[in-house]
Parts: sequence; structure tokens; C-alpha cells
Amino acid sequence: MAKGEEQNQTITKFLLLGFGDFGDLQFLLFLLLLMVYIMTMVGNILIIVLIISDYHLHTPMYFFLCNLSCLETCYSSNILPITLINLLYEGPIAISVIGCMIQYYFFGFLAASECYLLAAMSYDRYVAICNPLLYKAIMNGRVCLKLVVGSWISGSLAINITIYLMYQLEFCGPIEINHFFCDFNPILNLACNNTHVIEILTALLAAACSLPPFLLTFASYVHIISTVVRIPSTNGRQKAFSTCSSHLIVVSIFYGSIMAVYILPKTDRLREINKVLSLFYTVLTPLLNPLIYSLRNREVKEAFGKAAAKLYIVKRMHH
Repeated sequence: MAKGEEQNQTITKFLLLGFGDFGDLQFLLFLLLLMVYIMTMVGNILIIVLIISDYHLHTPMYFFLCNLSCLETCYSSNILPITLINLLYEGPIAISVIGCMIQYYFFGFLAASECYLLAAMSYDRYVAICNPLLYKAIMNGRVCLKLVVGSWISGSLAINITIYLMYQLEFCGPIEINHFFCDFNPILNLACNNTHVIEILTALLAAACSLPPFLLTFASYVHIISTVVRIPSTNGRQKAFSTCSSHLIVVSIFYGSIMAVYILPKTDRLREINKVLSLFYTVLTPLLNPLIYSLRNREVKEAFGKAAAKLYIVKRMHH
């Protein structure tokens, strides 16, 4: 057996340290994240059910929102359950090397897909506000389907290459991952061979996956804002901006927290700050998605009211 294979055989699992340095606050954090996870799952699944069941919501904007809620449901389920277990046992938990790679794969795949999906949603809002007369012609069913499928496929391409490169790494100790999930940099810190090439290639792939959709999103909102401020009536400006403000809030939190985590220097002092900032795009964004879109959107609230009324009538009929 080759030397590299022997080293690979020596390490079969990692230890996720999680928030072990939080001490007595771990149980409070567990309760908080458990509540967040339940609200995230209920909220996003409720949005999916409402959009599918109410034909008034069968529009491009809600088609994208339904896909986003589906993505956020998978995103949270990939990270939060193992984080909750870690906090409940108040100590490091073991995860196999393969299991760690699988978690990182889905994290990278879903994060990249979200970048493209948010860009597609911003383009939809751009067409709706800047070219309202051509909206139905431009954002037809075939175009919307292509944008969504393209978002999911694009998200998988870069992470497939990254995972293939990471699978070639050799791990021979230490085995502690100082994070609450299997992220790229914490895994690379444990590799015993040179990771310079994979870091450069992954950085290029990450830029290729995140920069174009970010620039498209940014450009869309520059045009949207410039169009909205030229609307003569105050009510018209408020109505136009209300259709995209919810999406803008989600985009700002998602990109803002990711940039803070991956652009800040990787020093020991900032590592704990990065861990907390990672909660924003892994935990907070999936929660805010259903809250923002349901509380700030009249059509979603009306659909929820009609669904609740139907359930009430069915319940009364059974009694």
C-alpha cells in the first residue's frame, strides 16, 4: 500500500468542536437554534404549500420564491441538525471524513445555487419594474424554468470539481475542526499535504460562481432604484419598491455575511467572529426568507388567510 493511502487510512473521522468555547451558554444557544430551525422549516414549507395550492400565486416571482424556500429547507437541514446535536451533548462530536465531505458538498452546492437563484429573482423584479409592458412576454414559463434549472445546475458544477480535489487530500492529524459544520478552510487546515493549488482553484471557482450573479443582482437593483425614483407619484414609488424590498433585504444579509466571513483575514482572533458570522448565512437567512416574504407581502398573507379559512371550514364540517 502506498504511503498516501496509509495516511488516508489513519484518519477516518473528524471532531466538530462547534461552540464548545461558549461554556454555560451552549444550552441557551441550543434552545435558540432549535426554535430557529423549527420556524425555518415550518415557514418555508408553508410558503411552498401556499404557492403550489393557490393559483393566484402561480406567477414567475412566486415560482422563484417556491424554489428559494425549497433550497432554504435543504440548506438548514444540512447544517442545523448536527449543530443542535453538538450543542446538546456540550462537546465535540465525531463525523466521518466522508460524512464531512458530503455535508460540505451540499453546503457548497446550495450556497452557489442560491447566488444564481437570487440573481434570477432580481432579474425578474428588474423586468417587472423597468419593462412592465413586456413582463409577460419576457418572463414566460419556459424562461423561468430555464433560469431555475440553470441555477441548480450551475451550483453543482463548481462544487463537483472542488470535492474531487478535496478527495485527493491526505489527512493524518490533528482531527479537530474548529467550526460548527464542515466548511472549506477548516477542512483544509487539517490536510497534511500542500493545499496551495486547491486553494487557488477553489477561489477561482468560487469567484466564477458568486461574482457574475452578484454583479447581475447589483446591476438589476441599480436600474430598479433609478426607475423607482423617477416615478412621479408617491404611491407609485411605494408600490414599486415594496415588490422588491423584501428580496433586497434577503440578498443584503446573504452576501454581506458571506463576504465578511470569507474576506476577513484567517487569524485566530477572528476565527470565533467568523464562526458567529457564519450563523447569519447558514441560519438567519433561511429563517428570514419566509418571515420577510410573508409579513411584507400582501398576496402571501391573503393566500394564508384563505388557506386558514378553508381549514377552519373543513374542521367545522367534520364536527
